[in-house]
Amino acid sequence: MRVLYCTDTWPPQVNGVSVVTALSVDGLRQRGWETHVIAPRYPDELTASPGALHIGDHPPSTRNGTGGLGVTSIASAPLPLYADVRLAAPDIAAVSDAIARFQPDLVHCATEFVIGRLGQLAAARAGIPFVSSFHTDFGRYASAYGLPWLAGSVRGYLGRFHARAHRTYTPSSVSRDDVVRLGAREVEVWGRGVDTGTFSPAHRSAAVRQRLRLDDAFTVLHVGRLAPEKSVDIVLDAFTRAADARPDLSLRLVVAGAGPSERHLRALAHPSTSWLGNLRRHDELPALYASADCFAFASTTETLGLVVLEAMASGLPVIAVAEGGVRDHLRDRVNGLAAPARDAAALAAAIIALADDAALRARLSHGALITAQALDWSREMDRLDASYREVCSDARATRETRPAAG
Repeated sequence: MRVLYCTDTWPPQVNGVSVVTALSVDGLRQRGWETHVIAPRYPDELTASPGALHIGDHPPSTRNGTGGLGVTSIASAPLPLYADVRLAAPDIAAVSDAIARFQPDLVHCATEFVIGRLGQLAAARAGIPFVSSFHTDFGRYASAYGLPWLAGSVRGYLGRFHARAHRTYTPSSVSRDDVVRLGAREVEVWGRGVDTGTFSPAHRSAAVRQRLRLDDAFTVLHVGRLAPEKSVDIVLDAFTRAADARPDLSLRLVVAGAGPSERHLRALAHPSTSWLGNLRRHDELPALYASADCFAFASTTETLGLVVLEAMASGLPVIAVAEGGVRDHLRDRVNGLAAPARDAAALAAAIIALADDAALRARLSHGALITAQALDWSREMDRLDASYREVCSDARATRETRPAAG
């Protein structure tokens, strides 16, 4: 069986969608699928970037995110105001040629914009079934970027996009309900998994804490894109409130990630904040997660919240807002502490509560591990394998029962 992925984001670009897409491709190859990817072409300096800071206990990884895959790269340019995002050229010929050469049984349009839409067009012309992913609620993003008047048009486009697909995959019950309301015809909750082999408390490292000069401080970690929709400003505000309210506590905040809001956010941060930039997923992030003491996350726009699951798999109590995809997994006082949206005071109180109470931390850490272990990524890949085969079988049956022309 062969599957072609059409995606507007792919390693070395760092975000939840590129991570999940790359993990999916790798998992399918392990299950016998032949795979090909169409993705934007990235600048040489981004492809060669070694990571902002080496913090792990092992030498830098040589993985390039493609593992020797067949990849068709389409010319791209930086998106205005957000240079980390690449806007691909509308090269329908390149997509059609890739389909003609690769002859896939299925096309997966992993993103909704240029390359994802081209994948739909080319697959439809070739008579190949195609599926889609709803990873990102761009309607909510429009409001976060100060463009609420655009939200209706964006959601209308997303609805039309997913309504065309034979099946749409979305990683939470909340986002499933959203995409059904948009008009998708068949929606499956898939993708809410975490690699519990890569992310584990076993990676906690005294050497990492020493390199970051954390000493015995209670360390709050945030991992994610530094962009308006992530509400990182609330995490920074909460940490400052906690540090000011309890000067007797030794508190540190570590922020991993990059994005268009970084300069603004750095200006807001407490002096006890460390900024690490983007880190390598396989040999730096696991040690960083496991070497912190809790994870703080204030986004309300997540369809999954992969970083929340990675933190839980690493044994961290999570402080987060129980909205979007995070709502499926965060259980207040079971595996973390829930706070209202954009409530820095509540997040600060939660940080202080965890720093003060070792028994509470241990109980929530145990609950986080149980949550993550029930969501092991290999099970999700087995489900995707079976779902793809079902879509392909249904498409073949439809073709065979269709009346002949004339």
